[in-house]
Amino acid sequence: MSLPASTLASIQHAVSDQLKRPCVSFAPCIWGDTFLEYASQFEGVNDDEKQQAQTLRNEVQTMFQSSIDQNIIQKLNLIDSVQRFGVSYHFQQEINQALEQIHNSFTKNNTISDDGNHHSLALLFRLLRQQGYQISSSAFNKFKNDQGNFSETLANDIQGLCSLYEAAHLRTPEDDILEEACDFSNTHMKSLANQLSPSLAAQINHCLRLPLNKSLIRFEARCHMNLYEKDASHNKTLLTFAKVDFNILQKLHQKEISTITKWWKKSNFETKVPYARGRLVEAYLWSLAMSYKPEHSLARMFVGKLIAVVCLLDDTYDAYGTIQELELFTEAIQRWNKSPIESLPQCMKVVFDTVVELGEEIELATTESGKSSFVVQYFKQAVFNLIKGYMAEAKWCHEGYIPTYDEYKVNGILTSCFPLFITSFIGLGEFANKDVFDWIFSDPNIIKVVSIIGRVLDDMGSHKFEQQRVHVASAVECCMKQYNISQAEAYHLIHNDVEDGWKVINEECLKSNDIPKSVLDCVVNLARMSMVSYENHQDKFTNGELLKGYVSSLLMDPMCLELHQ
Repeated sequence: MSLPASTLASIQHAVSDQLKRPCVSFAPCIWGDTFLEYASQFEGVNDDEKQQAQTLRNEVQTMFQSSIDQNIIQKLNLIDSVQRFGVSYHFQQEINQALEQIHNSFTKNNTISDDGNHHSLALLFRLLRQQGYQISSSAFNKFKNDQGNFSETLANDIQGLCSLYEAAHLRTPEDDILEEACDFSNTHMKSLANQLSPSLAAQINHCLRLPLNKSLIRFEARCHMNLYEKDASHNKTLLTFAKVDFNILQKLHQKEISTITKWWKKSNFETKVPYARGRLVEAYLWSLAMSYKPEHSLARMFVGKLIAVVCLLDDTYDAYGTIQELELFTEAIQRWNKSPIESLPQCMKVVFDTVVELGEEIELATTESGKSSFVVQYFKQAVFNLIKGYMAEAKWCHEGYIPTYDEYKVNGILTSCFPLFITSFIGLGEFANKDVFDWIFSDPNIIKVVSIIGRVLDDMGSHKFEQQRVHVASAVECCMKQYNISQAEAYHLIHNDVEDGWKVINEECLKSNDIPKSVLDCVVNLARMSMVSYENHQDKFTNGELLKGYVSSLLMDPMCLELHQ
């Protein structure tokens, strides 16, 4: 029995398309069933641990109350330590009151009036700016000599240099003196690091590699606790509470990753979507970066799943679909209707169905609160905006078109995926309301800049691997073409763009008084995670081995507590 000519033609067409697919062989997931096992082993937090945490928390709370009688540097150091250890969410009211009191007592017309040492002035400036106070950077003129240069006494003050370097990373585009301060402290810290003990040198190098304003609190908390513990004058109660709280939160995060791992395994994406990366653990790490706090558990699990599914979407557009298939897939997403893709391969239908299921999941999760009416609408719009960006890249690739660097960055805001992640995370949080969503979809400067930072850092980490196959030009190639420069020069220009972007982020955080700080933190944390995930021009998301240390410290290894504690 012979097949009809039309059927034969369609089979041949499918085979032809298969040969043209830009498939790539991604490394498999390195975690196997590691986190699936946590589900059966999970014991939760027992009553003794809860009681210990509560007792220690009360004792730390007392420190804030007794700090009324402390001098300013003791208060600042306590707040700094609490924030570095990732336990400030327990004491936000106390921190707000303390910083308001300090602001009222030690500033006049938003200028610091305190004549303390290098460390205390820089720390005071940083903590107040982090809090949203528009403190003038002119205070740092006190660090200069008559010739207008930073004083040599500062050059030999290790603590002062470190504090100045940290403060300088809260600079805005107008803070010229902080630009100078950053260069000065950077140069002298590098010089001093070669002359100090290994432990002090390690502390300085860590500060240089990832200053506080660009780092993720939860990801660096262990390191700060370990450094603090080596200081003979450390407060044992505060340190013990920080460790206990870290372990309690880690158990919650283990439960979350085990829950979504079960969902991933049940969905069987490795078999059903074999061309795509399976990066669930790395995806969850990104959602953990957005917020580690217990009240965001539901948002973390949903966005962890979402990021893993976006990875499937990305690889569908990037490493599987033909231009004709992708046009139909884009139409299906736009209509939120499967009918345009009935003729497409089953693997693409699986990806579409999973996106729709996530839409149903966020609707179910927001129905009880009455927020589903607007959250679902914005979620779907954010998904379509992302797909629109992916489709633009697919067309550029198909046509062999290299856009200008500026044109690429506009589309890169969409393909960074960050607007979708922000929409979803905030949609499942306590600040999900129409005003916040209207703000998100008004293209605020802070979301645009954070998204561009994520896009270009990702490109610098992945473009060499991607350009080995038929692939759209990355930010690097677009930059090289627009300015007729070398790859090294493009890297330099893009890094300067990123640094300028951070100044805009700092400025926007100070200006956005009507947006809840926890919302702004979720947004900025995506830029911070980009600094981690694409450090040294490496794509650590795709190459999971490079994030293994963070996964182990955050999700596997508890903090060690002394027996008598």
